[in-house]
Amino acid sequence: MPVKLEDRPIETVKEEVIDVLVHNYSHGFISSEAFERRLDVVIETTSHLEMVKQIEDLDDAPDATIKQHKERQFSVNYHDEATDESDTIVNIFGGSDRTGHWTVPKTITVISIFGGADIDFTDARFTSPNVTIKILGIFSGDNIYVSENVNVVSKIFCVFGGVNNKAPSIASRQAPTITIEGLALFTGINIKVKTTMREKFVAFANQMKTIFDSRKPRA
Repeated sequence: MPVKLEDRPIETVKEEVIDVLVHNYSHGFISSEAFERRLDVVIETTSHLEMVKQIEDLDDAPDATIKQHKERQFSVNYHDEATDESDTIVNIFGGSDRTGHWTVPKTITVISIFGGADIDFTDARFTSPNVTIKILGIFSGDNIYVSENVNVVSKIFCVFGGVNNKAPSIASRQAPTITIEGLALFTGINIKVKTTMREKFVAFANQMKTIFDSRKPRA
């Protein structure tokens, strides 16, 4: 006997519904406007029924190609390659950035004095599910960028400073957790999502549409 819709894990239902939306848009069955409108409803609602309503008139057989590409693009980027257990970033009257496909150690120490660092985990390769960032900020500003499938915990002690944490801490259990601790003295620390999950799904759907359009026979 199938499980009642309302008793199924809501994140599972959401993932299945979005897969169907991507499938139908990428194959040209619905317009980009309809795709984004329905996607917004699915992302924002907490109702199983409301999610399923968005696909009740659509083909419910997602393409295997979509599933393969999605698994590569949306899974957490874990790597087993050897790396140093810790790394230190020092900015004194200057600034630095860490971005792109870089390998994340278990501990990152950031010292910023009249300077600042930009650390971008969006495309980073994680070697551990738990990463600690130790910050000492004095008259500085540091920016930390993450994706929505990463948990962030802030334990910064602020003195005439502040932490602006706009990153979620509700990712899956398999997602890495970044714990940020230390001292912010006359310092601002910004923790932001660089690309939202909605933006990633729209970009992914457009990519899939391009792939399927290229396979269509030309008249």
